[in-house]
Amino acid sequence: MRTLDFAPLYRATVGFDRIADLMDRVLSTDVAQPTYPPYNIEKTAEDAYRISIAVAGFTPEELAVEIKDGTLVVTARKAADDAGKTYLHRGIATRAFERRFALADHVRVSGAVHEHGMLHIELLRETPEALKPRRIEISASGATGAPVLEGTARDAN
Repeated sequence: MRTLDFAPLYRATVGFDRIADLMDRVLSTDVAQPTYPPYNIEKTAEDAYRISIAVAGFTPEELAVEIKDGTLVVTARKAADDAGKTYLHRGIATRAFERRFALADHVRVSGAVHEHGMLHIELLRETPEALKPRRIEISASGATGAPVLEGTARDAN
């Protein structure tokens, strides 16, 4: 696999560190992604998402959901309670796992629910007021021909 060096990008740009880090993370991630446990990502509303992870065999106490550096980390550790059990067939995988999801800016976890062998994690994208589109009022020009700006004082000469 070809490795890309983003050092020239860091030297020539300001404020694009996050994009370069994202590209670096995507390109350096191992091609063979783990497939356990299976999961779904669904869009439930315009700014709402749900990650559903199949966690059959795990109790809520054995699961952990954390956010670290803009990454959602879901881990599971099974308590050793199989002592004295003899399985003829063991098809329910209850091995420990760690699953990571990179979160976009302004996405927060609003809750997590464990039901019927599924872990549902609710996500909500909250766009800050400063980034929302806003309408700029157009006012008539003043006596000097310059627009009247709200909150500024004018010379009374």
